Amino acid sequence: MRVLNEHELLEELWSKGKPVAVFLHTPFCGTCKVARRMLEVAEYLLPEGLLAEADVNMLPHVVAQYKIRSVPALLLADAERSGKPELIYSMGSVEDLLAHIRGVLS
Repeated sequence: MRVLNEHELLEELWSKGKPVAVFLHTPFCGTCKVARRMLEVAEYLLPEGLLAEADVNMLPHVVAQYKIRSVPALLLADAERSGKPELIYSMGSVEDLLAHIRGVLS
């Protein structure tokens, strides 16, 4: 997963052309570590470069703008940026994550 800083993340979210899925986490979050492992498995079944990650401690503007209320979270935006990015807070299984991520690929 590519690591994004706030400027890079905002640029990704504003640029049309390719879908993006960003894993939002904090360094000492135990649940985030479990979610990361699931996403690492899912990453093998997804197009290269689709998944990225960012530490919410370093994203004050993004957290405020997108009203991120907890971590782990997955921020999903389709290629056309046709609507507000979707935030997923429930990381139930690898299959669930794949379904959500593949939803932005269509």
